[in-house]
Amino acid sequence: MHYFGTIFKESAVSALALNAEALYSELLRGVRAMCTPETRLVGITSGGAWLAERLQKDLGLSGKHGSISSAMHRDDFAQRGLSAGGQTSLPFEIQGADVLILDDVLYTGRTIRAVINELFDYGRPANVRLAVLVDRGGRQLPIQADYAAARVALPNSQSLALVRLDSGEFSFEVQEENS
Repeated sequence: MHYFGTIFKESAVSALALNAEALYSELLRGVRAMCTPETRLVGITSGGAWLAERLQKDLGLSGKHGSISSAMHRDDFAQRGLSAGGQTSLPFEIQGADVLILDDVLYTGRTIRAVINELFDYGRPANVRLAVLVDRGGRQLPIQADYAAARVALPNSQSLALVRLDSGEFSFEVQEENS
């Protein structure tokens, strides 16, 4: 697992404005090193899909990126139901593919587990790797990113969300969770 920069502690994060554009530049560097001409980018709805879209363009990759939803395979589907975030769109063959899943924030690992289940509904890839903008720790499942632009520690009462501005640039929002 590769990390860039500093590990930000809980007390620093509340006052810290994470520079999403700087982290995106680091993610671009890391993903460039991971990609081959056969690599297919698949972003998790919605933040990961935004990253996949921009990376596909910035890397000059041919074809289209995919987007994938975790909604149908979540272990909390009964409580959450279907989200309005988007549906799975994989405009390439998954069987035997080299897939790089992209997400904005890795936390418990439950979304990644659900996404992998969804991915295998479309075929059996030869290789699946994960790259994230931010790994905030707190894993509940044995899942880790192959590449993370940063590691940030947040209290369980907060969430970190990637926001895409009208200009196409990224920023982060730290939100208080409702208990």
